Amino acid sequence: MALPPLAIDALAETLLGCVCQTLNDTAALVEGQPGCPCRACLVPGTPAWDSCEDPCGNPQDGAGGQLTVSLARILTAPDLGGARTPTILGARSCPAPTMSAELVVTLLRCAPSSDEEGCPPTCEQLAAAARVLHVDATSVHNALVCCFPQTGPPSRRYRYTLGQLTVLGPEGQCVGVEQRVTIALPNCACPEES
Repeated sequence: MALPPLAIDALAETLLGCVCQTLNDTAALVEGQPGCPCRACLVPGTPAWDSCEDPCGNPQDGAGGQLTVSLARILTAPDLGGARTPTILGARSCPAPTMSAELVVTLLRCAPSSDEEGCPPTCEQLAAAARVLHVDATSVHNALVCCFPQTGPPSRRYRYTLGQLTVLGPEGQCVGVEQRVTIALPNCACPEES
């Protein structure tokens, strides 16, 4: 079956929206946690680490950083990316997909750095940055297991596998997380759930 021309782009937009919404929901629950960065976009290829601070010029809103979703590769079935058979989340009775897209969610925030005198960040500054990182990692995971599966039409829930969530940096005053997710592209008409 031929893929619709916007199939991958629509998946990436949906994924970006879920992560952004989950980050905002988490920020409302966890005091001091920044929400979705105002710089949240789809990017071609590997994202540049352009904006760890607040690119919107409003550091008081606590939504600094950069959130991106990019396409890493397209896979053909039956392999969804590993030597062992992966657990396919959301599968019902459809056969294995013929094509899958590996998307990469990258979330970057500011990392504490040395002060004007060259002193390293304090333990309190490091602990605060670690807390933001830990909550961000949990939020990205939650977006993929709670929000994303609910976005497909009821007759065709997404089937996907999660890769490892990796911590990035600190490098260039940025620190963050990267989550890879391999999503089956539409190739079958699943029966309606009863």
